[in-house]
Amino acid sequence: MTDATRLMLLLGALLAARPASALDSYRFLHVTINTPWVIFILLFFLVFAPMILMVILYWRHALWNRDEDEDDDVL
Repeated sequence: MTDATRLMLLLGALLAARPASALDSYRFLHVTINTPWVIFILLFFLVFAPMILMVILYWRHALWNRDEDEDDDVL
């Protein structure tokens, strides 16, 4: 790509940009009554679900170690 082509693409992008859209940049948020629920579900899957999985895996691992210790005592 030549410099002239890049300059034309840059000028086209600058002409296509609408400065008025920057004044109302929060229009895409659309805060409704469902917004707290969406945030809660997102946090649940990102934070709480891995913590619950860690507890389950730790619990199962602790049970396996206890079973192995009991088997060693019998012999």
